[in-house]
Amino acid sequence: MNAQLKQLHGYEKEGADLKTLTVVSGKGGTGKTSIVGSFAALAKNAVLADCDVDAANLSLIVDGQVQTSREFKASQVACIDVTKCIECGACEDICHFDAIQDYKVDNISCEGCRVCSFVCPQGAITMEEVLSGYLFISDTPYGPLVHAQLQPGEANSGKLVTFVRQMAEQIARENGYQCIVVDGPPGIGCPVIASLNGATAALVVTEPTLSAIHDLERVLSVCDHFNVPAFACINRCDIHEGNTHHLVEFCQTRDIEIIGMIPYDPTVVRAIVDQTPVVRYANGPASREIKALWGRFAKKAGLLLR
Repeated sequence: MNAQLKQLHGYEKEGADLKTLTVVSGKGGTGKTSIVGSFAALAKNAVLADCDVDAANLSLIVDGQVQTSREFKASQVACIDVTKCIECGACEDICHFDAIQDYKVDNISCEGCRVCSFVCPQGAITMEEVLSGYLFISDTPYGPLVHAQLQPGEANSGKLVTFVRQMAEQIARENGYQCIVVDGPPGIGCPVIASLNGATAALVVTEPTLSAIHDLERVLSVCDHFNVPAFACINRCDIHEGNTHHLVEFCQTRDIEIIGMIPYDPTVVRAIVDQTPVVRYANGPASREIKALWGRFAKKAGLLLR
């Protein structure tokens, strides 16, 4: 990256204290990615990492243009050497996934457990790596974006999330960025753990729906387990005042600070259609609150704003 671009975006000198700000949610559809897209436009000195590798779409909002791609291999499948196979049937009998039929392996059904290779008396079965997905590095108007895509049927998203984060950190340190803004996946599974582990701070985006308190409680437990300071944001806070009140009460009982209350704003949908962060699309009520939210979240994470 040339010096002119560094000066344009106000990047820190290499070796500066790198912050990782992770945005997660207990469930999908809370507006997490829309908020991260606006954070990208507001940060000015961040590397973006889309860790929702099962459904990566941050690049659509920030106009990502792929520059490089890399293959990601984390899965293995059984491979039968027909010149050694004596068709004894041991592998078919032992496979709990019915992945071997007529001494041929169904790569989609195979879970790579290796049991068949252990029971084969002829050593005819070996394990071979298969393509699990791709990692991409894209340019955006707001800084580099690291994102990925799993192949259909692949389930190594936790490993791929770690790969995305490692690449984002490498880019940040080599080019003197001040922080990494992570768009984490929803839920509490392995990809969420990989997104939160080692983060400076987490923003948990929720909404006033019936399942929100339960989902919020689950993801906050993950943050607690990994000692990641967590803050809450209630998106579309005015669509149900009763549920919003319950969310506020819940956060108070858990001593979780709510640093954002974003109202419902149809402009957000129009900005998504236009593939533009809403803070760059219009100065509506949602945009104003997201700008204030970014300032609060960055301050909580110890980020020096410019």
